Amino acid sequence: APLPPQEHEKPPAITNGELRINGKGKKLRKPRTIYSSLQLQALNQRFQQTQYLALPERAELAAQLGLTQTQVKIWFQNKRSKYKKIMKQG
Repeated sequence: APLPPQEHEKPPAITNGELRINGKGKKLRKPRTIYSSLQLQALNQRFQQTQYLALPERAELAAQLGLTQTQVKIWFQNKRSKYKKIMKQG
């Protein structure tokens, strides 16, 4: 039987804040986060102090900036790899 329209048009569920899965079980990527200049400023400043955040620090920073801990964690991961790449080039 065809699904009622409201059932049919539900947005895909967000699983663990990372992946959305539609009815067919196909994984969709979450659109990439756009950070505000204020958030980037704070993240970059923090990165200059330390490249690695402890869990409570990450939680606090995320709360201050209105981001999820996952977003902060991944930003730091990406920043570290970018930083290492730049360092390798000299």
